[in-house]
Amino acid sequence: MYPLPLVKRVKEFWSSMKTWLSENFPEAAKTLCKGVTEAQLKSAEDDLGFKLPMPTKLLYRFCNAQLPFSENHEANKRISTHGIIGGYAFYDHWVNVHLSPLEQIVEEATEFYREFPDVFSGHKLIIVATSWFHPKTFLLNCSNGELYVGTNNLPLGEMLPCVPKALIKPTDNELPQDGLLLWLEEHLRHLQNGMIKTRLLMKSRYISLYPEAPPSCTSAVTNGVKVRGSAVFVPEHPGDPPRSCMYTYSIRLSVPEACMLCGVYYSSCQLNSRHWTIRSRDRVDSDVRGEGVIGQYPVLSPGQDEFVYESCTSLPKGPGSVEGSFSFVPGKLSGPEGKPFEVMVAPFPLEVPEYIF
Repeated sequence: MYPLPLVKRVKEFWSSMKTWLSENFPEAAKTLCKGVTEAQLKSAEDDLGFKLPMPTKLLYRFCNAQLPFSENHEANKRISTHGIIGGYAFYDHWVNVHLSPLEQIVEEATEFYREFPDVFSGHKLIIVATSWFHPKTFLLNCSNGELYVGTNNLPLGEMLPCVPKALIKPTDNELPQDGLLLWLEEHLRHLQNGMIKTRLLMKSRYISLYPEAPPSCTSAVTNGVKVRGSAVFVPEHPGDPPRSCMYTYSIRLSVPEACMLCGVYYSSCQLNSRHWTIRSRDRVDSDVRGEGVIGQYPVLSPGQDEFVYESCTSLPKGPGSVEGSFSFVPGKLSGPEGKPFEVMVAPFPLEVPEYIF
C-alpha cells in the first residue's frame, strides 16, 4: 500500500525524533501517542470529506502526534510547553507549537470550515500543528501537499508557505513527499545539529526556536564580555506598523573567563545602556538607544550562566539585520571600579527563512 522507501523514511524520522526527545526532552517524549490504524485513517478521511496525502497518513500510522488539548485547563497547562515543534517568548507573546493528533485534526478542521466557510471552502486544508499560548496555526493543503502558517490575517485567508514548493512531490509514485514530512525532517535536523535546543521558561523546559549556531546566531567578545544574538521570524504577529515583518530576538550575555580592561582584571561588570542599529536591505531603518535591557541592569561575573533576554522589532522589508553595542562599567553601577566600556554585538540576520517553524 505504501512505497517501501517512504515507509523506511518515515520510520527513520520517528525513531530519530523519539531518540532525541528521550535524551534531551523526556517530558515531551511522554506526550507522543501510539500510531493510528488504517481504519482510523479511513474514518478521519470520511469525516473530512477528502483524502490525506500519503506521507501524512504514514506519519500518523507510526505515531499519532502528541496528546490532544482538552477541556481540562490544568492538564493542558502541564503539557503546554512540551510541543515538539517548540516556540519562543517575548513580553506577553508566548508561542509553543504542538503537533496535532488525528482526532484533533478532524475536530479543528470541522470548526475551521464552520467559522470561515467563505474563505476556505474547497481548499482541503487541515490544521496539523497549533500553539497552546498565543495562537499560531500550521495548515496542510491535502490537494497539493503544501504546508502553510497562518498570519495575523488568517481569518481573511492569509497564509505563508513553510516549505520550499519545489521540494513537494505528493504524487511521486516511488517516493512521495509532502510539506508536513519535509518540515518535520528539517526540524529534526535543527535539533540534531544543535541549531535549536531546549531552554527553561519559568520552571518548565521547552524547545526554543532561537538559533544557537552560526550563521543564524552570531557571537562577539569584547574585554571578556561575550554577546550572542539571533532572531526568529514571527508570522502570526501583525507587526508595527501593520503589514511589516515582526521578529523576536534573543540576546545572551556572559563572561566566560574574565572581564579585562586595559590589562586590569575585574571580578564583575554591570550593563548600563544599549545601542541598536536595525537595517532593512542595508539601509538603516532605526537607531535606538536606551537604558538597561527590558528594565534590567544585569551584573555579569566569570563562570555564571548566560544572562538571556528576548525582545522584538519590526522590519518594513527584508532581509535585514541587527547590530549594536552595550555600555558596561567594571564592578557595579553603584560603585564603578573603572571607566565605562563598550561591548560589541555582532550583526545577526532578520530574514524570512525557507522553512518557517
